[in-house]
Parts: sequence; C-alpha cells; structure tokens
Amino acid sequence: MNAHPRTTLLRALRLMAVLVVAAVAGLVVASPAHADAYRYWGYYQLKDGAWTFAQKGPAETTPADGAVEGWRFAVADESSTRTPRLVPTFDSLCGTTDKTAGNKLVALVVDFGRPADGPDGTSAPPAPIAQCVSVPTAATGSDVMAAAGLTLRLDKSLTCAINGWPATGCGDPVDPVPAAAASPDTSITLPAAEPTSASSSTASDDDGGIPTAAWVGIGVAVVGGAVLALLAMRRGSELKD
Repeated sequence: MNAHPRTTLLRALRLMAVLVVAAVAGLVVASPAHADAYRYWGYYQLKDGAWTFAQKGPAETTPADGAVEGWRFAVADESSTRTPRLVPTFDSLCGTTDKTAGNKLVALVVDFGRPADGPDGTSAPPAPIAQCVSVPTAATGSDVMAAAGLTLRLDKSLTCAINGWPATGCGDPVDPVPAAAASPDTSITLPAAEPTSASSSTASDDDGGIPTAAWVGIGVAVVGGAVLALLAMRRGSELKD
C-alpha cells in the first residue's frame, strides 16, 4: 500500500532536519576552539597624536620622512588593542638630529609591555626604547628596526620577538586572559638621561682608575726618599774622612 503524498513529504522534511542538525553538530565538534586573546607584537604608526594599527607588515611599509613608528608587546584581542604607552612627537625624538642627503629621519618607539604581558606573567620586560633613526629614503619599517640595532625573531612574516623578548613563543593564544593582563594600561615616560660628570676627566685612562693626584703624591714621596738617602750617604762619607 502506497503512503499518502503528504506523509511522504513530512518524512522527507524530518529526515532533512535530522541531517542539518547532525551536520551543524559535526561542524561545532570539528571546529577548533578560538582563544579569547593572543600574546603578540603589534606594529603601529602615529597619526594626529594617536597610534593606529599598521595596515601592512613592516617589510611592506615604507615610512615617510618625519614618520613615527611604534611596536608594542601585549596580550590583546580585537576589542582591546594595546598600543605603545609612549606617545612622543617626531620633534621630541628627532628635533636635534641632522638629516643627511639621500636619507630620511624616522622616530621609533618599542614598548616591551608589562610583566603581566609576558609568557610567565611576572618577569620584568626590557625597558622601552625611543630613538631617532636615519635611514635611506626607500627604507622599510624592517630597515628602520635593523638600523636601530634591534634584532628580530621571525616566523615567516610574523614578528615573534624583538631583542629576544619573549625568549619563546610566537603569537600564542591566551585563554583565559589573566586579570593582570586584562587591566588597563597606564602611560609611561622615558627616564631622563644621566648628565656626564665633568670630573671624570681627572682620572687616567691607563692607570686602572687611580686619580692623577695620587700618582703625583707617589712621585713626590719617591723623589723625597731618594734625596734623603743621598744626604745620608754623603754624611756617612764625611764622618769616615
């Protein structure tokens, strides 16, 4: 006995629903879990006094003369971009640097982040770097880093470490994000340069740090001793005569 057409249609719809549910469930099970955030180096440019995420990697970016480039290591996701905590002006870093023919000046900021941003969450990162870099006009962002004397650890086009920070890992997922790493940033300033002591020139460069005055005193003592010895010898000779 043949089934009613309506019954056959209902059975087909039920079967399709079961297949759809099974397919969706299979996709959910097969899809890898996504982390809340990642620990990585971000690359930025300063525009109108604010850091903006670079649209291209440093090897594909050619900063203009007078540009300010920035790097920041942190734990972040798409909704909590971590920019460099230093926000200098170009003049504050390059205002006293002379530009040579065929070169351009680019200000560079490298913020190694907070202890909470590091792999173990406690180790102190290197101090931030802010300097003026002179490079050829066609130099890329990668060239600026090299000219600044910074070493990079790369995984293809991904910057994993700058000057060895962090020592391991590369864009590792962080799930869940520790409270300390999720806490708001506070701005930082570079430490003032220590003045050079004018008295440092009074020490000899070849005497192991003994002041010049000490050498003079030693010389006087030696000469004085020699004179006294000579006088004593002469007096002894006179007595014998």
